[in-house]
Amino acid sequence: MSQDALTAFIADYIFKRRQSKLALFDKNAALRLAGASASQQAVIAQQRCELEQRYTPQNWLTDAASRADQIALVTHAAKFTHGDSKSSSVYCEAQTEGGYLSSAALKAPVLDVVGNAAALDVAKFLQTEIAGDSLLACLKRGDVSALSAYAETPQQLNEWVTGFSRALAVGKPSSHRLAKQVYFPVGAGYHLLGPLFASSLAHAVYQKIAALRSGEDAKDIRQALREKKWHPRPLVAFPQLAEMRFGGTKPQNISALNSARGGRTWLLPSRPPEWITARKPPQNLHSFFAAGGRYDLEATPALCRIAGLITGAGENKNCRIRRMRDGYIDELIDALFAMAAELQQTAWQGWSLGCPKLKQHQQLWLDPGRIKNEDAFAQAREKDDWQHAVAEDFARWLNHRLRQFLPDVGLVEKCEWQTWPRFRQQLRVMEKIIREALK
Repeated sequence: MSQDALTAFIADYIFKRRQSKLALFDKNAALRLAGASASQQAVIAQQRCELEQRYTPQNWLTDAASRADQIALVTHAAKFTHGDSKSSSVYCEAQTEGGYLSSAALKAPVLDVVGNAAALDVAKFLQTEIAGDSLLACLKRGDVSALSAYAETPQQLNEWVTGFSRALAVGKPSSHRLAKQVYFPVGAGYHLLGPLFASSLAHAVYQKIAALRSGEDAKDIRQALREKKWHPRPLVAFPQLAEMRFGGTKPQNISALNSARGGRTWLLPSRPPEWITARKPPQNLHSFFAAGGRYDLEATPALCRIAGLITGAGENKNCRIRRMRDGYIDELIDALFAMAAELQQTAWQGWSLGCPKLKQHQQLWLDPGRIKNEDAFAQAREKDDWQHAVAEDFARWLNHRLRQFLPDVGLVEKCEWQTWPRFRQQLRVMEKIIREALK
């Protein structure tokens, strides 16, 4: 069944190429025929007849077989190192189970094509799969029945098989001055290695990432995310994905797979893991806003921006200056609640018991998990007094820091910081989250 399908594919493939070539010829001929003499019209008609003859199955197969040695079907291509490299590419079918991710882990690698870009039609002809089979696979196992249906003589069939088989021929390996070379120590000497780009592996990775980023399933998942709806499948993302381009405006000059990817190859981050110090609950903390404390230090850049903005504006306190100032204050408050959220995690429930000098209202704010075991603590937290006290602590701290740059900051500013809308909003949001977590 597959041989009949391949036989039909050969005729269809050649017919489609014939029609595209004739359509282009007729388009150009229409311009040439306008005002052409009878002899010129005859020449054009003769040229069209010759073009048709080139695309009979026998003639096209003979021509394609003669051009097959201009290309090579490979798994590791040399031109990714440099477009002008003349070093050998490699076709490797080695397979392994487990271990590192490499081209040997691919069960059915997609072969790349290098060589003359004008002969890529021959590669497509050999590689196209029909009913799970291809002419390339047939040549590998010595099955030439699909081609024999068009051969007029055994000699012609042998000529086609020999020609097409040259695309799989592996010549004597050679390097080039533009190829990468590495001296690898072996015993008392060295081996000169020529690392090659694993094109088949890169294409498999590219296809996998493309399907997860822009496939139909991915589109449905992102649509559900935008609409805040449930979806049965997870959204897969690739953070810090890098893109490398080969071939510039002519990616086909590097290889066929590179052309199919538009010259793009995606690189996953391969940095070593970053050391993250394990967080521990604070000890001997007496105030979240203590001078020299973590929040006090991390807030310094934003405070400097506020001071620089107000000092530079002078008497010109227009709307733009006030909006920028408000943005910096909001930035301070967002950092405040982000840092406070780390202390409020339920895994550290009761940590404030080890900080007897910490103000009571800050204990109520930063250690909400204690309400599970302490009724008095829970009752005190139900009141709003501690929230006003925390807001006052923040306002007092901000005034104190700003006075280092702006001596005129006083009670009026303190009252404004204490009732700042962003502070009240963040406090409400955090309290809602905490109540849900402690249910």
